[in-house]
Amino acid sequence: MIKGTSIRELHTPALLVDLDIMESNLQKMAVFFKDKPCKLRPHFKNTKCIALAKKQIAAGAIGITTATLTETEKLVNAGFNSILIANEIAGESNIKNLVELSFNTEIILAVDNELVVNDVARLSGSNNNKLKLVVDIDVGLKRCGVQFGLSAIDLAKKIIGKGLKFEGLMGYEGHLQRLDPEKRVKLCEDAMHQLILTRTMLRKNGISVNLISAGGTGTYAVAGTTEGITEVQAGNYLLMDTSYAPHAQDFQPALSLLTTVISVTPGERLILNAGIKEISAERGMPSLKGCPGTTLKELHAEHGIVELGNDSEDVNVGDNIEMNVYYSDGTVNLHRRMWGVKNGKVEEVFAIG
Repeated sequence: MIKGTSIRELHTPALLVDLDIMESNLQKMAVFFKDKPCKLRPHFKNTKCIALAKKQIAAGAIGITTATLTETEKLVNAGFNSILIANEIAGESNIKNLVELSFNTEIILAVDNELVVNDVARLSGSNNNKLKLVVDIDVGLKRCGVQFGLSAIDLAKKIIGKGLKFEGLMGYEGHLQRLDPEKRVKLCEDAMHQLILTRTMLRKNGISVNLISAGGTGTYAVAGTTEGITEVQAGNYLLMDTSYAPHAQDFQPALSLLTTVISVTPGERLILNAGIKEISAERGMPSLKGCPGTTLKELHAEHGIVELGNDSEDVNVGDNIEMNVYYSDGTVNLHRRMWGVKNGKVEEVFAIG
């Protein structure tokens, strides 16, 4: 695609990212962390894009966060030198892969189970690698993680006892990201307190804590200013979506899906050439951009069913309509490229995957 091509010449459906908005989001987060002891380690799962991860590093991020071995391998192969896997990895073949990836790249793995620690120690061989472990603490999400305090200390001692590199603690307060601001701040402070209290207890046991990783886009300001938290895993801030935007008002939605009208029933409905194979709806329905009087009612496999109201503007077959992306992680995962646009023209193409 030639730079400067109008988006109207793109084959649809096409995932668009507004470069001006994305750059504004990037810089706002970078400025926040620039002079703070705590630093940003953005989550790769939101963009799944090496080029955008490099932009985040260039803007000051200290490394990247991943959720899977596949994501980690892509980043290792692309030359990133510090990766936190903020998720449990289990099973012999998976751990072997993890150990191999860590021979040339610093990989920090979250663990919450002694069996995984034992497997990592057994499969690490001479330990001539850059693999480090952090204890994953459940700060209220009720997903993975041990309880703060004594349970975390016990697991840290087992890591050290196996000759592995204990780096610190991780706790993700994902359940707080979309709460109302006042309640979110108080509960996030409580979650951070659990991590800091555990650090204090570890130090009293003679165990050094180099890293405490926490936070997300909705709680970055609290986690990022809590003494002792060393890094924040915010991810959604860069591309943003319409489900998260009301809870993270420092950042604006940059993503949309360009579609084409393929059928019109006057006064009743129109059909778009995009469905659940192109845009996520598992957390809520997308909306249409700049189309007053219309409602996206259903998403089929390849069709979007749009209800026309009395005040709907005239729309014809062949017209382009943009959908606002409601859930960016799920939508980005359905595509292999994003078209970076400014003023309706293509400026960059970003590979996904």
